[in-house]
Amino acid sequence: MSGDRGKGDRLAPDARRLCEAMAAGFPGPGDVAALRAVVAAGSERPGVRGPEVASVRDAVASGVPVRVYDPAPGERGRVLVVYLHGGGWVMCGIDTHDALCRELAAASGAVVVSAGYRLAPEHPWPAAADDALAVLLWARAGAPRLGCDAGRVVVAGDSSGGNLAAVTALRAPELVAGQLLVYPPLDAAMGSESVAAYGRGYFHTAAHMAWYWDQYGGDPAHPHVSPLRAPDLSGLPRTLIVLADCDPLRDEGLAYARRLGAAGVDCEVRLHPGVFHGFLGLPLPAAAAARAGAAAWLAATDERGRGHGKGNGAAGFEPASSS
Repeated sequence: MSGDRGKGDRLAPDARRLCEAMAAGFPGPGDVAALRAVVAAGSERPGVRGPEVASVRDAVASGVPVRVYDPAPGERGRVLVVYLHGGGWVMCGIDTHDALCRELAAASGAVVVSAGYRLAPEHPWPAAADDALAVLLWARAGAPRLGCDAGRVVVAGDSSGGNLAAVTALRAPELVAGQLLVYPPLDAAMGSESVAAYGRGYFHTAAHMAWYWDQYGGDPAHPHVSPLRAPDLSGLPRTLIVLADCDPLRDEGLAYARRLGAAGVDCEVRLHPGVFHGFLGLPLPAAAAARAGAAAWLAATDERGRGHGKGNGAAGFEPASSS
């Protein structure tokens, strides 16, 4: 792995150490089985379990496995989050993101429904996108039973799950009150400057991302593959985009935020310097701050996006603290 080590590295020292350690044990693109084995082993390490949540149960939502995290059974009118995990559409699942979903539920007071959507390459586009929409419809229909308000449903996800969350909001904007997108891939063309700047030496490589897109399939120009290509973003709900500064995908997130703002959408960006793609679940101060901030943003969701945001259609850019 090459980068700027020793000559003004953009990563904070603790993030660089983690980046090097993670990259050393992470397979290159091309071997699905090896990638899945590595992420599965990581989720089983001692100490990665998140906080206790009053009720955690597995269920099936219109044929899609889900895990429901309820921090306060019996309460009513709460925010309901449909969470879509990352992993390049080819790996990870409910178990790998269990700790994160526990923390979001416990910190926000929301009920979180984590979706185990079908993975590529066995199930290429639009399988994952269709599963995401199916879980949204299931969750929203069952909101009263879950103690939630059907008008306070948020779609959320990290990395490829952020793509799926954005696509789900595009497909059913009238059904969601917010979208939380964490370093999402939004354009299969991968033509931004951040791809060139951070495509090597920052764990998530441009080569991996290109291979993930190839496995996922679909027409790169279709907005339900590449949301940044959507011709019209007006009518989308309140949005929070969380980005890592040293990430090949950074500029896609910034471009989407600008387009959302120009379309009149209440959009906020939180750009975290000194960290790399995938930082959200890592033991870094920036990650803890990002998770806490995301949970507070979720808790502030009102019906159909009338949350405590800027409310003026401008994309608000907030540099977050360094790791």
